[in-house]
Amino acid sequence: MLDSIKIKLQYLLPKQGLTRLAGWGAEKRAATLTHWVIKGFARFYKVDMKEAQNPDLKSYATFNEFFVRPLRDGARPVVSGLDMLALPADGAVSQLGAITDGKLFQAKGHFYSLEALLAGNYQLAEQFKDGHFATIYLAPRDYHRVHMPCDGTLREMIYVPGDLFSVNPLTAANVPNLFARNERVICLFDTEFGPMVQILVGATIVGSIETVWAGCVTPPREGIIKRWTYPAAGEEGAITLEKGQEMGRFKLGSTVINLFAPGKITFMPQLSNGTVTRMGGAFAEGVRLPAAAQPEPVADVVVEAVVEKEVTKEVVAESEEAQPAGMAQAGVTKPATPPEEI
Repeated sequence: MLDSIKIKLQYLLPKQGLTRLAGWGAEKRAATLTHWVIKGFARFYKVDMKEAQNPDLKSYATFNEFFVRPLRDGARPVVSGLDMLALPADGAVSQLGAITDGKLFQAKGHFYSLEALLAGNYQLAEQFKDGHFATIYLAPRDYHRVHMPCDGTLREMIYVPGDLFSVNPLTAANVPNLFARNERVICLFDTEFGPMVQILVGATIVGSIETVWAGCVTPPREGIIKRWTYPAAGEEGAITLEKGQEMGRFKLGSTVINLFAPGKITFMPQLSNGTVTRMGGAFAEGVRLPAAAQPEPVADVVVEAVVEKEVTKEVVAESEEAQPAGMAQAGVTKPATPPEEI
C-alpha cells in the first residue's frame, strides 16, 4: 500500500519545481543551517566521511560542496590490466546484460528501447544493437563523481530533456520506460574496445549534471535536445580521458548507464542485480581492436526523435550560443561543431 502511494506521488508531485528548489537550496551558504543539514544527511544515510579527502563536515560551505566531495588518494584503486575495464561509479548494479531485439531490461516486466534511450538516433543505436549494457544506481550516501571505465576520446555529447522521476529501485520496478523518459546527458566515446556510451540520468531533486569538459550541462532546462560533436583522437582540440579519470558528477544522486558494442566486452561474473559497486573495481574484460583498425566514425546526423512524446520539436536552427562553461578548465577551446538545438 505504501509503495503504491509513493509511486502515485511520483506522477502527481511537481518534480521540476521541487528539483529547482533543491538545486537552489543546495547552493546556499547558510552557515549554521547548512552545517545542520549536512550533519543530519550524513547521519541519516550513514555517509562514510573517512573516505573523503576532507572528512570535516563543518568545512563545507554549501550542501553541494559536501555532496560532490572528492575522495582521499588511494580510496578507490583502479583495476589494472590493459584489457580490464573499471566500474565508473559507487552504487549498486540495477541491471546488466545483453541488449536484445533493441531493448534493455529495466526491471521485472519492464523493458525500454535502445533507440528511445539514445533520443531516437537510430544510427547511433545501430552501433550497440546486440551489444551489452549496465545500469548502476547511485544512492544518496554514495560518492557522486562518475569516472571512465577505460581510456576514451569524446566524440559526441547529447543533452536530452525529459521527466524527473526518482530512479530508485522501487520506481524502476514500477514506472515504465523510466530511463528513456528522464532527463539525461549522453556521452559517446571512441575506445580501444569500440564505441562506448556513458549516460548520466537525471532524477527528482538532482540539481545539476556536470561534465569535466563542459561544466554544468543542466540546468538550464530549456526543453530542447542539444548536441555537440568533438574532434577524433589526434586532431586539434580532441578530449581524451584515461581509465579511472573523472568525467562527470551529479549534484544529488542518480543513475549511470553504459552501452558497449557487440562482442567487445564481457562483464565480470561476480556482477549481478544488486551487487554493490565501488568506482575503479573490476567491471568487464574487453576485446581490444587490432592496432590497424580504427573505430567507426560518429555519424554526423541530426536526431529528431524524442523521449516519451515529451519533446517533439524538430531542428529549428543551429545554436550560436557560446561553449558550455567549464570547457577552459578541461583544456578545450571549442567543440568541433556548435551545439544543435532540436
